[in-house]
Amino acid sequence: MDLTDLTWPAVAALSKDTPVVIPIAALEQHGHHLPLFTDSLLLGEIVRRSKAAVADRVLFAPLTWLGNSDHHLDFTGTLSAAPRTYLDLLNGLAENFLKHGFRRLVFLNGHGGNDVPGKQAIFELRQRHRDRSDLLLAMATYWSLGSIPWETEPSLQQREMGHACEWETSMILRLNPSLVGDFRAALPVDFGTGFAPAARGWVTQDRTTPGHIGLPHLASAEKGEALFRCFSADVVSLLERAIRWDGVSWNG
Repeated sequence: MDLTDLTWPAVAALSKDTPVVIPIAALEQHGHHLPLFTDSLLLGEIVRRSKAAVADRVLFAPLTWLGNSDHHLDFTGTLSAAPRTYLDLLNGLAENFLKHGFRRLVFLNGHGGNDVPGKQAIFELRQRHRDRSDLLLAMATYWSLGSIPWETEPSLQQREMGHACEWETSMILRLNPSLVGDFRAALPVDFGTGFAPAARGWVTQDRTTPGHIGLPHLASAEKGEALFRCFSADVVSLLERAIRWDGVSWNG
């Protein structure tokens, strides 16, 4: 179900155990060959495919296209909510649904920069509502839900999500090839270690001059379809768990 298509009495009449999905993405640079709206386009397609499987059992909020993209601001066209502003935005959206009585909230993320603030938001929400035992508050990034896409599509070379990379470029090629520039001319940009296993603070220019990270020159629409299938199946599996949750158990 789409929240945007319902009247307020229809929303009020829903079971408050209906999981609510809040899709969060971004509008930011994606190198020389992909559009600024890449993250939002890709998450929008995954949401579209997932809706077909869960039908009227899940309520979907509209996609929030403004993300935490401060690390990309050196590249023209990027729009960003600063980290603390973004935390307030996510907390506020969730509190709205809690105010309306819903108990199962899932932030579904499609942008790497939203990962840390998204997890922080659900942490803060749980502390504010620590006296309640009936809440399911979750944050999930679609490419981190367990898929090993190269097992179903052996031609994939990358083993993790990059930026305007083999994976993202392939999915945009599958979704709308007219939006893709000369990806074959994009030279590989190494993921790097960044002082691993420590976590190093960074801005995008620390890691890449053209704006992409990974192997976009290896992309194909066929790989994109395989990735969409894997990631959409993961999202559906997560939502089925949220639907089945007994309201008590830790793992669901």
